Amino acid sequence: MAASSSRSFAEVQRRVSGVHRGTDPEQQLRFYDGWAPEYEQDVTILHYQAPRLAASCLASAIQGPLADALVLDVACGTGLVAQELQAKGFCRFHGLDGSQGMLESARRKGLYQELKQCVLGQEALPASSGFYDAVLIVGALSEGQVPTSVVPELLRVAKPGGFLCLTTRSNRSNLRYKSQMQQLLDDLEQRGLWEKVKVQEVERWERATSEQEAMEGSDYISGVVYLYRKAQTVGF
Repeated sequence: MAASSSRSFAEVQRRVSGVHRGTDPEQQLRFYDGWAPEYEQDVTILHYQAPRLAASCLASAIQGPLADALVLDVACGTGLVAQELQAKGFCRFHGLDGSQGMLESARRKGLYQELKQCVLGQEALPASSGFYDAVLIVGALSEGQVPTSVVPELLRVAKPGGFLCLTTRSNRSNLRYKSQMQQLLDDLEQRGLWEKVKVQEVERWERATSEQEAMEGSDYISGVVYLYRKAQTVGF
């Protein structure tokens, strides 16, 4: 979606700073409900790369027809990840998000066969264990948003041998969260529950929303895409 010329980068900066401002779940959901109508034009202004990068990473790993893979898009938002995946050849999508406003925007795209509301980190994912060929969570694993405790749930609903694609940011205010997340990812790997397939570090992840967050000599923050494959035999 093209960025609206009526919205300035400064306006987008102010709005995005509100994403991490509060930790109350109800406050977060109200924020995203209100953001849904302008979300896509705002992230276009930010040069947000995560949906495209995650879709490319997953598509490169799956062997066999992409159209056959059943994908769970966790924290699906307005459906940007599903759009990118569809362009790669995927066509079977289920989506989850805590914001009803975001889900309504995603539903209008007509890409998902199933959409459900789920407050991530507060309840189990509404899916059977070992159900999905691929599970993605793009853009939501960061400070003030979805807790790292959701990661084992993502692993639970993936099929044995299925793929999991996760992203997070590497900006200054997210480094503590990223470190905690890395410890959890490593622990799951050491326990033999999944294996690392790829880690893609990206310098120009999206435009920084403050000078403090920007990398030295750049107006962008960095980020990372993780791709794992669930073990064929897992205890859940």
